[in-house]
Parts: sequence; structure tokens; C-alpha cells
Amino acid sequence: METVDRIKQQIEENPILLYMKGSPKLPSCGFSSQASQALMGCGQAFAYVDILQNPDIRAELPKYANWPTFPQLWVEGELVGGCDIIMEMFQNGELQELVSGVAERHPEPSAE
Repeated sequence: METVDRIKQQIEENPILLYMKGSPKLPSCGFSSQASQALMGCGQAFAYVDILQNPDIRAELPKYANWPTFPQLWVEGELVGGCDIIMEMFQNGELQELVSGVAERHPEPSAE
């Protein structure tokens, strides 16, 4: 599968997706740490892709997204932005609203 197709599939399959350096529990950069902490603070599950483990995605996503830096937050197929935007939205309550709205529209499949 082409890298761009993989990116599109990840964005399509995950209503809340954070492309970051490292993981939410072990972020590898301060900006990724702040972004994942803000998302975790919203209290809903979200997917992430560690771009350090995926150098092809790290190379292609900035071109696809027309956004040069990481982290990148994608919600319902739309690029929300990077760390500064995520933190600003978190501080004024917009991120929590956005994330809880998405969680209502996309309930996680129950493990039965």
C-alpha cells in the first residue's frame, strides 16, 4: 500500500488521530507530550501514530496535510492543527467539546 493511501486509511478509520513523536505514555518531544496530555485530559479514547517508527509517514504526511510540523491532530478526517492550536483549544474548552462530540458520534465498539 502506498504511504499516502495508508495515511488516508488511518485518518478515515480513526475519528480522533494524533500523529506524534513517540506515544502518549512515552512521548519523544515536548510538543507531542503537550498535545497528547491535552487530548488525554479530554477523557476520550484517541488513536495515535508514532512517526518515529514510521519514517515513510513522517516524510509524506507534511506534504499530504500541507502542514510542516508534528504533532498533527486529525478529527473526523480534518486537520485540526499542531501543538499550539491544540493547547489553545484545550485552554478555552473547545478541544473538550470537539472530542466529546466526536465520541458521541463514534461510540467505541463494545467488547462483547
